Amino acid sequence: MIKTDIKIGWSRAEMAQKVALDIPDGSYVNLGIGIPEMVADFVPEGRELIYQTENGLLGMGPVPEEGKGDRELVNAGKKYITAIPGSAYFHHADSFTMIRGGHIDICVLGAMQVSERGDLANWSTGAKDAIPAVGGAMDLVAGVKRIFVITQHVTKHGYHKIVQECTFPLTGKEVVERIYTNLAIIDVKEEGLYVREMAPDVSFNYLQEQTGAELKQ
Repeated sequence: MIKTDIKIGWSRAEMAQKVALDIPDGSYVNLGIGIPEMVADFVPEGRELIYQTENGLLGMGPVPEEGKGDRELVNAGKKYITAIPGSAYFHHADSFTMIRGGHIDICVLGAMQVSERGDLANWSTGAKDAIPAVGGAMDLVAGVKRIFVITQHVTKHGYHKIVQECTFPLTGKEVVERIYTNLAIIDVKEEGLYVREMAPDVSFNYLQEQTGAELKQ
């Protein structure tokens, strides 16, 4: 366990905005549950992203106004959504064929752990009472062209999330391209973890202390 200063670093909204700015115009995107869902709120004006949800919709729109949700129109996280003009509905199996076939450009996921090689663990701690199923995450990391992770840099108890080796069950091996945290943006390369940007008031030494693997500049 390490000590961390919760007063410094980016907010969740700022983290989501950083991700949104890095997704190219015209990309087909799948957003995971939690902080990743916030990315859709920060797409720059004039840039169009097409969102896919694995339960069978291409062209997912914004969250509906309070009280105006359609119970038959939800995303994979069972949250109300809308559909943009020209959107398409399809069978759950067709959705995963789309994912496994490499037709989605970018997927943004949360993480429990990410290793220095880009291994991702984001579905279970391996404990006896942990969630028993991985859902669509394994398909996403295997089939989507680029995987971005967005997560707090350390756990609420102060344990490292970016580590040399994942100790939780893996979702995929060497799949993560870039990590966005409240402290920094880190690129995962063959040579190791390279710091792309640090949040205001975060020094490299402090960032290294909060990280369970060697960082490079």
